[in-house]
Amino acid sequence: MQIGVIGASVCDEETYEIAFRVGQLLAEKGCILINGGLGGVMEASAKGAKSKGGITVGILPRKISEANPFIDIKIATDMGHARNMIIVHSSDALISIGGEYGTISEIAIALKEGKPVASLRPPVVLKGMKVFEKPEDAINYILSFSRSQSL
Repeated sequence: MQIGVIGASVCDEETYEIAFRVGQLLAEKGCILINGGLGGVMEASAKGAKSKGGITVGILPRKISEANPFIDIKIATDMGHARNMIIVHSSDALISIGGEYGTISEIAIALKEGKPVASLRPPVVLKGMKVFEKPEDAINYILSFSRSQSL
């Protein structure tokens, strides 16, 4: 499964730790992690995945050189925030962690496309997304939904 992890490129330490744990859990479950390839939540989740031997894909807003050091496959789009469409459409499901306007747009696109969205510390709550307190619960939701719905 390919799981998108979305969130802001700058975050506090607690959010970074949550994103790191999400990345670890996804790698342990054999999922490929897709994100925007930059810092903050994106870096933390990719770093967590790499710590457990996972594969990471960064859909970058501009150039390959912008990728954080934990991205295996770097896709330069030169599309800015329009890359959010690629992240959503390349993911079977998404996990949002904190975030701002870009994250909200990704959540909305995913929900519009009928993809499951699990959120930790969401900036807003949109109809259809599920909010969780613990990374483990968000991962379990995404994986159980995906298995039963054959995305």
